[in-house]
Amino acid sequence: MNAPARPDTPTSQRIALIGAGPSGLAAARNLDRLGLPFQGFEAHSDVGGLWDIDNPRSTVYASAHLISSKHTTEFSEFPMPAATADYPSHGELRRYFSEFATHFDLRRHYRFGARVLRAEPVGEGAAPPWRVRWQDAEGEHSAEFKALVIANGTLAEPNLPRLEGTFSGELMHTAGYKSAEQLRGKRVLVVGAGNSGCDIAVDAVHAARSVDISVRRGYYFVPKYVFGRPADTLGGQLRLPPWLKQKIDSTVLGWFTGDPARFGLPRPDYKMYESHPVVNSLILHHLGHGDIGVRPDIARLDGDAVLFQDGSRHAYDLVLLATGYRLHYPFIDHALLEWGDMAPRLYLNIFPKRLDNLAVLGMIEASGIGWQGRYEQAELVARLFKAQAEGRPAAQAFARAKHGRWPDLHGGYRYLNLERMAYYVHKDTYRRTVRAAAAEL
Repeated sequence: MNAPARPDTPTSQRIALIGAGPSGLAAARNLDRLGLPFQGFEAHSDVGGLWDIDNPRSTVYASAHLISSKHTTEFSEFPMPAATADYPSHGELRRYFSEFATHFDLRRHYRFGARVLRAEPVGEGAAPPWRVRWQDAEGEHSAEFKALVIANGTLAEPNLPRLEGTFSGELMHTAGYKSAEQLRGKRVLVVGAGNSGCDIAVDAVHAARSVDISVRRGYYFVPKYVFGRPADTLGGQLRLPPWLKQKIDSTVLGWFTGDPARFGLPRPDYKMYESHPVVNSLILHHLGHGDIGVRPDIARLDGDAVLFQDGSRHAYDLVLLATGYRLHYPFIDHALLEWGDMAPRLYLNIFPKRLDNLAVLGMIEASGIGWQGRYEQAELVARLFKAQAEGRPAAQAFARAKHGRWPDLHGGYRYLNLERMAYYVHKDTYRRTVRAAAAEL
């Protein structure tokens, strides 16, 4: 049992932790469990991150639910209550994170209502102190910390595409969407057929005057239930070569969904699992009933209408951009994160090569990785910082590994070369690699 951190530990001996969403709470739990003193910063008034719909930075909407089932998503050491729905709502998840923080007494480590403005190293070397400047109701403050953990999430900063032309109606990103009442009586075009776009298109069916969805590329549509069970709880016991799993699973999927191209959707020009699938049981249902129209990619905005790549022109009252989110770490110099063309280049998607006391949590996407995958990231970070504090050789070995050959985290799959896929990993490969690295510490 590790001794708890002393509450009077000076900041220079503490780790600064940014964020109290799922990844931040995973970090807080593991740092606390190993007795490492830290100070948490959260801009909102409580824990939960985007799953607290009252958080001004939350991007969830009234109908939002998990697209993975509860048992593949929950923290292993804190299972969701038995009465929780298979696919919990944002309200259930808000309670879950609140109860997690209460159970492990994590709130005492946080300054709430404290927005980090800047974090920068003070001095040279691989482990310099970090000066953190933050703002709260009393003004601006700054202090030096021993290390920095960034866990402020990946789904808050809208990715806004450049669209030619002008639009006289309402143009909005899904980050500003909260309920179907915003669509009431309007001619709506949803741009993008990812999970949020399909969710909102289904919402719009029940409120809007008309609903179209603009689709650039094909998707694999996975139903939430297969044989009466959550789809992500089936299979996975037998390891198959990627090419064989892709062939078998795409064939089986076709038995349940048929060919979505019959509704006017483009066929995927990539294999299954090379991009994130759409997990939605209702979008194909409404397409099949004519409730939603399919349009191609946008050519330009044209006054009260949209001109599409096929030359067609249709009038709308609201164009809703379901174009995803961008990684957003505005308080730190991108060079410190070794930012590439589309994302930071980090060892195990966590650690920059040059700095040994900086870690980024939650910068992973993978089908079915859940919050336990983030928890295992946090456990690795906490173990590393503990080994560093104790001067153990394992910490030096880990630092050398960052400068060696990095493991392949793709599991043999060739993911699309897109910004939203730049930090995508293969769930099983990634978790095995992270757990193995933690075991060495």
